[in-house]
Amino acid sequence: MTGDLLAPLDLAFWNIESAEHPMHLAALGVFTASSATSARQAADLLAARAPDVPGLRMRIRGVMVPVGSAVREPVAHFDPLHHVRLGWAVDDFHAAAGALMERPLDRERPPWEAHVLPGADGTSFAVFFKFHHALADGLRALTLAAGVLDPQPATTGYAPRRTTKPPEPPESTGPRLPNPLALPGLLRRGIDEVGRGIGEVSQALEIGTSVARATWGVRTSPALVSDATGTRRTAGAVLDIDDVHRVRKSVGGTVNDVLIAVVAGALRRWLDERGEPSDGLAPRALIPVARRRTRADRPTGNRLSGYLIRLPVGEPDPLARLRTVRAAMDHNKDAGPNRGAGAVALLADHVPPLGHRLGGPVVAQAARLLFDILVTSVPLPSLGLRLGGCPLTAVYPFAPLARGQSLAVAVSTYRGFVHYGLVADAEAVPDLDRLAQALHDELAELIKVAEEAGT
Repeated sequence: MTGDLLAPLDLAFWNIESAEHPMHLAALGVFTASSATSARQAADLLAARAPDVPGLRMRIRGVMVPVGSAVREPVAHFDPLHHVRLGWAVDDFHAAAGALMERPLDRERPPWEAHVLPGADGTSFAVFFKFHHALADGLRALTLAAGVLDPQPATTGYAPRRTTKPPEPPESTGPRLPNPLALPGLLRRGIDEVGRGIGEVSQALEIGTSVARATWGVRTSPALVSDATGTRRTAGAVLDIDDVHRVRKSVGGTVNDVLIAVVAGALRRWLDERGEPSDGLAPRALIPVARRRTRADRPTGNRLSGYLIRLPVGEPDPLARLRTVRAAMDHNKDAGPNRGAGAVALLADHVPPLGHRLGGPVVAQAARLLFDILVTSVPLPSLGLRLGGCPLTAVYPFAPLARGQSLAVAVSTYRGFVHYGLVADAEAVPDLDRLAQALHDELAELIKVAEEAGT
């Protein structure tokens, strides 16, 4: 077998995909155009640089052993023009992004695309990146995208310290007996492995029990539930990070607490505008948490956990909403990302590859039972990014939309501004722009009441 074996969660993402629910994440980057040909030059640059980024040459291929598994391997003949495309001039970048978001990636090629979209007014262009979640999580996708943007100048003269590993002793050609002095250590390692296995099974049972409790007797809004139509709409909102800090300093908590509370308040405003009752609603939000792999015997790749919280949409007081979010996040952090219903993604580690292959369609149906909306944060560097010398002025992250759900929210902070990226089923949420505006209105209200409370 050649290539790197997919990690369990990557394999799950690969197998739960359908035409109506593609499992790619995306980002819409908006650049200032320096000339009328900036967009074409940007597309040429992306195509020229892509072959030099190893991760962009990787395709995903099923293998016979282990049964049901897949590997990530480089393609023999990589053509960047299959992935980098120059589109027509558009008036609305988000309208174009929505149409591109609903198209699944080609599973026979490296699963990523970069669509360059010239702005109709000639002053800007956008690049819409798509990466399959089995190829890259948010941080890995950022690394791959950065590989085709302009190189960043060195910020320090620091060089990592080099370490040399002592040479391995030559292998013996005859049978080898264990060193008697090493037997106690071997025994301890064996006991540790058994204990770890028992602990993992116990953790899986605990997570399963938490999931059952979380899905019992919940009430959500019909606006957050959708039949699979395969359509997509995107929208974005840009908030000043200084305004978020004003609220945080007045009320307490973290920046993330404020950003999640803004989502809860915006949902309440949006539902009220729709004439749908929001009182008493507390939809379950899944807040993904990236986890590093610490076991050398497991494949590298996505390993996500998450926090599951109830968004206080039914609470009319903005400060009370923020306090509720803060308390829920503090509770999750105290328990840790390996416990609770939000850690359900970790169960992927306990499923054999064939189980992912056969159970993918069933698992895809289960998302609406566990959570009602995804609210995820995607990290971005604080340094200014450029493409062909053109500065990146805004970047909107987009998350995959789970089956049975109408809305997903992703958030990134870049250069002093918070960018919300909203993805919705176009038929279920035709008024997504109103929700984007509600994010602005909610932060303004939070600033007002926080300052009034502080006087």
